[in-house]
Amino acid sequence: MTATTDGSAGAMGPRAAAASTTATTTTAPAFTSQGALDKAAARAAERSVAHLLGRQDPEGWWKGDLETNVTMDAEDLLLRRFLGILDPETTHAAALHIRGEQRADGTWATFHGGPAELSATVEAYVALRLAGDVPEDPHMARAATWVREQGGIARARVFTRIWLALFGWWSWDDLPELPPELVFLPSWFPLNIYDFGCWARQTIVPLTVVSAKRPVRPAPFPLDELHTDPARPNPGKPLAPAASWDGFFQRVDKGLHLYRKVAPRRLRKIAMNVAARWIVERQENDGCWGGIQPPAVYSVIALHLLGYDLQHPVMKAGLESLDRFAVWREDGARMIEACQSPVWDTCLATIALADAGVRPDHPALVKAADWMLGEEIVRKGDWAVRRPGLPPGGWAFEFHNDNYPDIDDTAEVILALRRVAHPEPARVDAAVRRGARWTAGMQSRNGAWGAFDADNTSPFPNRLPFCDFGEVIDPPSADVTAHVVEMLAWEGRADDPRTRRGIEWLLAEQEPGGAWFGRWGVNYIYGTGSVVPALTAAGLARSHPAIRRAVGWLRSVQNEDGGWGEDLRSYKEQGWIGHGESTASQTAWALIALLAAGERESEAVRRGVAWLAETQREDGSWDEPQFTGTGFPWDFSINYHLYRQVFPLTALGRYVNGEPPLPGRKAR
Repeated sequence: MTATTDGSAGAMGPRAAAASTTATTTTAPAFTSQGALDKAAARAAERSVAHLLGRQDPEGWWKGDLETNVTMDAEDLLLRRFLGILDPETTHAAALHIRGEQRADGTWATFHGGPAELSATVEAYVALRLAGDVPEDPHMARAATWVREQGGIARARVFTRIWLALFGWWSWDDLPELPPELVFLPSWFPLNIYDFGCWARQTIVPLTVVSAKRPVRPAPFPLDELHTDPARPNPGKPLAPAASWDGFFQRVDKGLHLYRKVAPRRLRKIAMNVAARWIVERQENDGCWGGIQPPAVYSVIALHLLGYDLQHPVMKAGLESLDRFAVWREDGARMIEACQSPVWDTCLATIALADAGVRPDHPALVKAADWMLGEEIVRKGDWAVRRPGLPPGGWAFEFHNDNYPDIDDTAEVILALRRVAHPEPARVDAAVRRGARWTAGMQSRNGAWGAFDADNTSPFPNRLPFCDFGEVIDPPSADVTAHVVEMLAWEGRADDPRTRRGIEWLLAEQEPGGAWFGRWGVNYIYGTGSVVPALTAAGLARSHPAIRRAVGWLRSVQNEDGGWGEDLRSYKEQGWIGHGESTASQTAWALIALLAAGERESEAVRRGVAWLAETQREDGSWDEPQFTGTGFPWDFSINYHLYRQVFPLTALGRYVNGEPPLPGRKAR
């Protein structure tokens, strides 16, 4: 399928396009008998086990590449140029990667097969200019023409224009104001920093310093070719009606611009120093902030503007941590990961291997459990602002992120640890008890769970003119809630009032068609693949109407080739819901749900298992260029390179061996 730049699928429409794509690819093999299919599934599982075991690090963890989009690479080059440390080798390697991601029309997308995206194209273009590409080069001319057709730099997101303002390519006056005095707002006051999701909070605090300082480095070249009218780069647009929320906050922003001119200098200096202390206190042991790239780059810039030289231990550690986000390819290209996912990948790999029949005391599983136990977080972080009396416990997503343990990771780590026969069971039990207690205590008032914070549901942050880059709050989601419910059920707490409230919330959140929305994975297939196993683990009968509706929906969106797929455009366009090219991970999610619902002997499961067996590579892996993970639905998409391995193995393992029995409960 060739997507058009406006996100449509051409004249056929998304449903027809998805069907056409899958119909012309490999069709599900016609296994002559149930026995033949069972043997093929078992062989595929065996090959996958061998492949996954071969990828384990000697320390016990797994980590696949975390691929996002070229803005990570462009911003890395801009940061190094801003700090005066950009070197030829890094520039050349980043440019190789960025050029390799450019499409024939000159644009860049933010996910495989997606529509052209303005901000990504602007940032990639500027990065290639830094690498020596000139506007007259055909690939650059095509990009610049397209940018102008979309309205030029003026229509790019705020983050993009902040990066350009650092070099005078955009005026600071034409950016939303972020006063550092924001750090003084108490946690009960609207729009205090704890009203933002942790990823946004960690980014906004350093950006308040950058916004106050308004630095400008000499631009190495002009960017007139990216404006519709270089003499009037920001033509502006009318304000929204004053009675609307957008109009209200636009006028608040104008007031903040006026405040900037009269802000007491001493108060502003104190605010920036408080922000600096907040930033430094949250630097992790590996030098990063929150384990993710965006807060790290802005924290480095903010501290540099406040007088921290590049040899300061905080700065050295921060820059070294950013170097560790680089993935060097065999062709010499360099890709920047927005984040790294070793805890998440390790717990999912452990679950997959155990469910595929690897014995519980296998050295690989014991080593993985040892590593996960060593990653437990036992100190309080920012989550304690909303839950001050809750004892700490749990796990983060990354190698180092003690300030922000992740509810989703904690639930899955517990599920993984319970599958391992560890030689120190008391140690495992203690860690699991702490993690389960912390997770249960992070339940939001509505009965569900978010990813990092409880009750992070303020409606105001997303309204700010600054916040046009994606989700900036952390409300509860069906996928995280489902994983918590499943974990609590495994811990014998299916009848706990917290678990029952989570189940009630999930049942109320089911879409009329039978699916659940997927916040952290794409999309309704992920949500449904998470919720159905949780509900059945918690005791809902497979005949329950919610389970039957989910089964019916999954059957209705199965592709002609036997697999399942869902394009990221389902976050914006209803016609894409449940539709897209078949992928290994999404096929596995659908199968995991159907198997939990007792559908092993169904034709839908047979065809899905056959698709996985047929599309497996000789080395036991699967190909999957599609992005099936999300950071922000639609706005920031992720290709977890290990998803294509762990989830198919989980599905095949459960097909071959049956559903994993909960402790104390017989297999059904």
